Amino acid sequence: MKTLIKNATIINEGQRFTGSVLIDGERIAQIAHAGTPVQGADRIIDAEGLFLIPGVIDDHVHFREPGLTHKADIESESRAAAAGGVTSFMDMPNVQPLTTTLETLQQKFRLGAEKSRVNYSFFFGATNDNAHLLPELDPQKVCGVKLFMGSSTGNMLVDRIDALRQVFSQSPILIMTHCEDSAIIRANLQTYKELYGEDPDVQYHPEIRSTEACYRSTALAVSLARETGARLHVAHVTTERELELFSPTPLRTNNHDKRITAEVCVAHLLFSDKDYTRLGTRIKCNPAIKTMADRDALRRALTDGRIDVVGTDHAPHLLCEKTGGCVKAVSGMPMIQFSLVSMLSLADKGILSVEQVVELMCHAPARLFQIAGRGFLREGLQADLVLLRPDCPWALCKEDILSKCGWSPLEGETFGWRVEQTYCNGHLVYNHGHVDDDYRGQALTFDR
Repeated sequence: MKTLIKNATIINEGQRFTGSVLIDGERIAQIAHAGTPVQGADRIIDAEGLFLIPGVIDDHVHFREPGLTHKADIESESRAAAAGGVTSFMDMPNVQPLTTTLETLQQKFRLGAEKSRVNYSFFFGATNDNAHLLPELDPQKVCGVKLFMGSSTGNMLVDRIDALRQVFSQSPILIMTHCEDSAIIRANLQTYKELYGEDPDVQYHPEIRSTEACYRSTALAVSLARETGARLHVAHVTTERELELFSPTPLRTNNHDKRITAEVCVAHLLFSDKDYTRLGTRIKCNPAIKTMADRDALRRALTDGRIDVVGTDHAPHLLCEKTGGCVKAVSGMPMIQFSLVSMLSLADKGILSVEQVVELMCHAPARLFQIAGRGFLREGLQADLVLLRPDCPWALCKEDILSKCGWSPLEGETFGWRVEQTYCNGHLVYNHGHVDDDYRGQALTFDR
């Protein structure tokens, strides 16, 4: 089956032009500028007025399977991903059982093959005691090693300096770190409990999980990476001060010259501490959403090379689990389905260009993780594509949400862009509100 998408506004590798893309099976067969004839299509889609971009690659999700499937699972969240224009995801290891052995890692890949509507890979979780397993990871199959430095999430805290050095020294692939200093957080929490009781209001969350806690841990990670030569990717940077640790050098086509990179997540670009009054624990996450000055600094860093990719840290919980304050309410929120339209809303506000959105969400993750055959509109690559309608205002209602938890902190927000179609490996997996539940995505592979 050959599908021709014609008359689209194509955004790819910093360029914008009107043209056509011919899909032959799983791959892009031809890309043509307007006026160039394309022959041999079995199906033609006239995309006049629509934008065509590569599929989004989300480097940071928590799909909760196995063990936490009351709130999310690979099936439900990959459906939400497809509806949001996300054609590939990389899932985190803090599930039950933890993805910290080769056996549990293989189980995750089996689940992905059975259930995911889009493409997938899975992080291996580092612990204080499993660095000896890292050389056994397959660099062509495993996206990265996740290291929780100063986070007790899922009992995966690595807090011994000797264990940290072993992870940084022995990992054959990229290390993605969650950076918060536990000692600082514990001391802050004790202070706030003395002032405000055993469960302080969520407004104090960014003061307990403070700028200093983030900066000190991130600085340690950067220092260890420089000492060992490890490939470091710092997850969900949240503060202006942390940005001082990263080079204002954009990722190049060959990314080996940039060994230390940074991710920012959509929620930290949208919200500030002022939004706790309005949204409460719905926006409670770790690291915490911080000040407007931090948010604005992160936004500026999107265009100066200090932030390399935009992910979501998509982390669904049931709303009943979000009750309470800094202690009792769980941290995390669902974001994947509306991440692309949220970033395009920032483009509409002039914070960055549509081309830069595509760079940060599609091209850069492919470069950074060295993903084979994806992330760009190029002839011969896998046909992971998204058709978007601009200038189409719509308000997010509860009924639109496909994540299993059934809520979003963005409910009631109005977006100017709509995802109309998502193609995964040339297959129309999402079409005007409908997900093809018979389709399964593919395991990502890596050119390392």
